[in-house]
This record gives sequence, structure tokens and C-alpha cells, in this order.
Amino acid sequence: MRNRVDLTVPGAEEKIAGRLRDTGLVTVDGLASRTAVLAFATRIMNLVPHRDSDPDGLTTIRDTRRDAHRAGFAGFGNGPLEPHTERSGTPNPPRLMLLVCGQAAVTGGECLLTDGQSVHSDLFTRERDAGVALAQPRTAFFGAGDGHATQVFTVHDDLRVSVRLRFDGLARWNPIVQPYLPQLRAAAIRHQARIPLAPGQGYLLDNERWLHARRAFTGDRLFWRALGHPRFPMPRGFVPAPTSTPPPVLSEAG
Repeated sequence: MRNRVDLTVPGAEEKIAGRLRDTGLVTVDGLASRTAVLAFATRIMNLVPHRDSDPDGLTTIRDTRRDAHRAGFAGFGNGPLEPHTERSGTPNPPRLMLLVCGQAAVTGGECLLTDGQSVHSDLFTRERDAGVALAQPRTAFFGAGDGHATQVFTVHDDLRVSVRLRFDGLARWNPIVQPYLPQLRAAAIRHQARIPLAPGQGYLLDNERWLHARRAFTGDRLFWRALGHPRFPMPRGFVPAPTSTPPPVLSEAG
């Protein structure tokens, strides 16, 4: 797999930290059990417990056959998932997400990853008005009643950019950005990379840079997920591509 780091070699944590700072994405393998996934996760992040996590801090992702119809629970069905940021409706989403395959689907179920830097560059190159609007503070509200007012692109004081996104029933939009949602969705899909994972394989991503999605599937697909904050320094988001330098906006972390 691309971006692979061998977890068995000395200095693996340093290589992972460097790759995450550079590209925001690492692929791993050899995590053949829940115990192995948890052990690796706790080496690199401080786990963040949340609504869906189990007592050990991991989340079991499978078709429960009871929750998929509820807003915010689509991951526990067998349908497709649109590109999104994990825990987008919280003030400070976890920086890292680890997702590992325990059992592959019979058909479908491939993971789909989109680099937010590519989406940002695409919009500012093809549709600059869309990029400018989507960077305006508090033009989106993600989550239920206790959700969070934010924006798709957050420009930080050092001009690095973070992305935050969801398209489901827990996303509400300011009229300023409503006309640009088709372009945003198209860009997020246009830059997707398909990641078919076998048991024991997974990926670790920067949740402020990468969007993840999933294809519909059949069979008893099983994945384990860990969310948390890195045990090493990481700058916020990504550096915009030279052709997509964002306009000045009021910086608002979140």
C-alpha cells in the first residue's frame, strides 16, 4: 500500500509522525486483532472516548441492522458514506483517525479517501468564489442541537488551512454557501482514492486534512476505529497549494 510504514522497524513512531506532518496519511498492516489495533493506537495517540466507542476506546464498525436510518449513524449500516470529517459536530474534532479491517465485505465496502488540500486547490483554481465562500466563518452548522457552528475551510493565523465537512442530515448551511455545495461535493468525489483493505490492513489519517468515505457493501464487514490526539507535535491542517492561496478571512479555530 502507498504511504506504508512498517510498524516492526525501530523508529516507526518517528516515521509515522513525519509522514503525517508531510502528507497527513499513513497506511499500516499486520494488525490482525483488536488487541493489536488498540496497542498500536495507544502508541501514537491519546484516545478520545465518544458516543460510539466501546469501553476500551475503540469503535466497532459493522452493520448493526438497526441504526443506519438515524442521522449520524449511517456508518453502522451497509450503505455508502459520503466524504466527511470524523466528529465534525464537536468543537475540537480528534486530529487522528485509525481505521483497520477486521473482516472484509463480500462485495464492495472499499474505503475512499480525499485529500482536503486537493479539494481546496481544485475549488480555488476552478471556482474561486466557492472557495472564498466556504472559508467564511460560521457558514455551516454540523451536528444535532448540540452541534458546532463552523466552516468548511478554516484559515489559521499561519495561513495553514483545515478542512471540516459532512453532507448528511446533520449538516446545515448558510445561504452564502448553499449555491456552492454541488461544486464542493464534486471536488471531494473527483479527488477520491479507492483503498481496498484486507484483514489486518488499515490507515491512519490527519482528520483536519483528509476526508473519508465508503462504498456500499454486502456481507459481515468488520472494522475497528480509533480516534484521538497525537502524542507528537503536528501543525494544523495543510499548506495551501501555491495556486490556491486563500483570501484573508477572519481566522476561527474550529
